[in-house]
Amino acid sequence: MTPDLILSLFDALGMFVFGLSGGLMAVRQRFDLLGVIIIAFLPAIGGGTLRDVLLDQPVFWLEDVRILYIPTLAGLAAFFAPRLFSRIRILKWIDAAGLALFAVVGASKALDLGYGLGICVLMGTMTATAGGLIRDVVCNETPLLLRQDIYATAAIVGAAAFVIARTNGLGELAALSIGTALCFIVRAISLRFKLNLPLPKVGE
Repeated sequence: MTPDLILSLFDALGMFVFGLSGGLMAVRQRFDLLGVIIIAFLPAIGGGTLRDVLLDQPVFWLEDVRILYIPTLAGLAAFFAPRLFSRIRILKWIDAAGLALFAVVGASKALDLGYGLGICVLMGTMTATAGGLIRDVVCNETPLLLRQDIYATAAIVGAAAFVIARTNGLGELAALSIGTALCFIVRAISLRFKLNLPLPKVGE
């Protein structure tokens, strides 16, 4: 497979997974069919849209509107088969998978444009978290990005691992796989063992 095809597959899978997370959140809050599909769009394309605007690149879904079928299908899946994803815990794991996929996709796009490690990690983290932030705000949920949970930190680790691997000679698939796996593992460990970043010691 060519590098472009590999990246496209990771991107499509990330959009579906994040779209599913948005759709399930909307179903849980009793949105109608259109509402579920709209909420599915937010995490699926929100972060990537912001990334492309900041990088002064054509917005990816305007270049090929067929991409929009992916979050639409994810929203429909969430609406018509919510029992398959009935536990909120499953939603967290689905979101973790989307986080991992988008972290490396965003970093890869910036790397292809010639940016260094810092900007690539920033773009990867933004791609992975901005859409979910919009989803949570619209659904009146406390954003995962702002909770104690290790969330954006996992995206930073995954994006950085991808860039380091890619710039040290690893192939596209290997680098994407390493970054995705590390991001997911960090997020999974934080969920499994309820690990959090330190909080300020107010009043002490």
